[in-house]
Amino acid sequence: MASSSAGFVTGLTAAAMVTVGYLAYQASANVPADLAQPRAGKPAAAVSKAPRDVRHPAALPAGSGRGERVVYSLADDRVWLVAPGDKVLRTFAVTPGTVDPETGVYAVTSRSNRITGTDGALIEHVVRFADADGVTIGFSAAVDGSTMPPDRRTRAGGIRASRADGDAMWDFATIGQKVVVIR
Repeated sequence: MASSSAGFVTGLTAAAMVTVGYLAYQASANVPADLAQPRAGKPAAAVSKAPRDVRHPAALPAGSGRGERVVYSLADDRVWLVAPGDKVLRTFAVTPGTVDPETGVYAVTSRSNRITGTDGALIEHVVRFADADGVTIGFSAAVDGSTMPPDRRTRAGGIRASRADGDAMWDFATIGQKVVVIR
């Protein structure tokens, strides 16, 4: 009796895995073309080198796009979560990985609630939006709250934020959300 129960459970598990695999394939095959890949735009000069307010370094850079978006400054290691009408909902400092995305306009392509980062740290609220030189680029927060710079010998695309800032990013940047990367 025990071996037939184990076989039954194995059969149900196999059937469930096949079903999940089929549904995942169907979901990926039916993603609209503009969400299936990052939308790498040809940035205008104003987007690639946005002017800064030297008296207010955390102010949203002029020329960083329009509408609801995430703005990520490579030069300032800073992120802005921007609502329609250029209303900044939140801005925060980040620790970049060792591989940067190109400047331009992207879209959030995938998200993971909790995974292990390239450095072995448990990370949460991963929001991916680009690929550069074979490395996936995305925002995340370490579960232990650390934001230490990555080992320069490792090719890492994780842009680390604090847990509170990672929570805000997770809530704001859903699939398809525009991400503007500026110098």
